[in-house]
Amino acid sequence: MIKYDKSIIPACDVGTLEELKNIVKGTCSVEGVGAYKIGFELVIPFGMKKVVEKIREFTELPIIYDHQKAGTDVPFTGEKFARVCKQAGVDAVILFPQAGPETETAWIKACQEEGLKVIVGGEMTHPAYLMPEGFLSEDAPKRIYELAASLGVIDFVVPGNKPEKILEYKKLLEEKGIHPIFYSPGLISQGGEITESAKSAGDNWHAIIGRGLYKAENIKKAAEEFTSRIK
Repeated sequence: MIKYDKSIIPACDVGTLEELKNIVKGTCSVEGVGAYKIGFELVIPFGMKKVVEKIREFTELPIIYDHQKAGTDVPFTGEKFARVCKQAGVDAVILFPQAGPETETAWIKACQEEGLKVIVGGEMTHPAYLMPEGFLSEDAPKRIYELAASLGVIDFVVPGNKPEKILEYKKLLEEKGIHPIFYSPGLISQGGEITESAKSAGDNWHAIIGRGLYKAENIKKAAEEFTSRIK
């Protein structure tokens, strides 16, 4: 889906279409920008189709929809989710299937059948996510990744501010015969270091950057700086 082995993906977590325009217009010509990630902050007030149309005014780069968090409902709703995402024109979706294996399987298959690229996340970037402080068992991310891999998924979200975990999940997936493509949030504003995470992830890795880009005084210059650090 992304033409680069390594890239940065602007996370367009802003509140207006004008801000979205500024992000896309400022970065779409930068070598090393691989895709755009959109989420609820734009999609709820403006609609996914309108958000996609705004991005398409400037670029044909892939658009990833992050439902924050998709894959946590009952299994049959996956078909509805996949259909509306496809109709709106996004290229890929991020799933965090925390509702169990039946939902994970159903949602992945539904998205695949609609021709959407499926990117599966298992561990998030913030503290108190896994037990004992959090609600999910410590082996939940591994089980989520393993099941996704068995269903043909090769794209995974891993926490960019936890390079040791990236190494752990990379080893897990490679032992399953998968050459994973990783996508990492948690960089810059959440403490992750681009070069360190890129080294842990290996040859195929995409840095998801939000506040570090859209809060920069010069978005294009910031994008150029970030892309220079992933090589």
